[in-house]
Amino acid sequence: MTTEITLVDRIICAAALAWKDDGEVLATGIGVVPRLAASLCMKSINTDLMMTDSESWMVSEPVPLTNSSASANIPREGWMGFTRIFDNVWSGRRHAMVGPTQIDKFGQANISMIGTDYNKPKVQMLGARGFPGNSISHANSFFVPNHSKSVFVSKDEVDMVASIGYNAKRLPRGYSVDDVQIRFIFTNLCVMDFGGKNHQLRLLSLHPGVTVEQVQEATGFAIEVPATVGVTADPTPEQIALLNHFDPKNFRAKALG
Repeated sequence: MTTEITLVDRIICAAALAWKDDGEVLATGIGVVPRLAASLCMKSINTDLMMTDSESWMVSEPVPLTNSSASANIPREGWMGFTRIFDNVWSGRRHAMVGPTQIDKFGQANISMIGTDYNKPKVQMLGARGFPGNSISHANSFFVPNHSKSVFVSKDEVDMVASIGYNAKRLPRGYSVDDVQIRFIFTNLCVMDFGGKNHQLRLLSLHPGVTVEQVQEATGFAIEVPATVGVTADPTPEQIALLNHFDPKNFRAKALG
């Protein structure tokens, strides 16, 4: 008997490959899908990858998503408080997967506010948080649960630039676009990167049933489409088993809204 592959599981398994070639770096997944993707990668793809328990300890095994204190039973390798986290960030030995509210054609991301008036935004969100330091210090990937023009904006820039992208005019002194590391973007429609000509957003794979036209229609700026675009790979039974272990309450079922 076959088991239907869910879209969220396909996305998580694709996103796990974001850290495949990173070696021994700290993986930080913000949110259910990124965290499960990092857990899957650490357990089965890049076993040198490092993770924390999302509080203050390095762990030998990814911590399952539960409502209990199950993390107390996970072997701890060492303390990883804020001081050490910041040292890790500045050193560049980290790869975070985050969920921006807006992304522009440069890859600049926004989680701060919506609107053009900083003094009276239409929507006030988290603030820039760690995005500025993260984006100038280490690799980042993005997860977007609802691929649309409200996220991939048609305007020249996001409403508030919280993290740098491939826009030379916005880069800190001494930086070039070659120093920016936006690795991958995973959405409910496709997988992309900024590996196109002049760091243009580029389509890498489509999820089953999705067309190139649907992706372009949902994106507020032009994307580069290679001559051949593959289909995002099916999860393996082993990957599904691991996801069920790391997410026994199936929180991921609601991750796409």
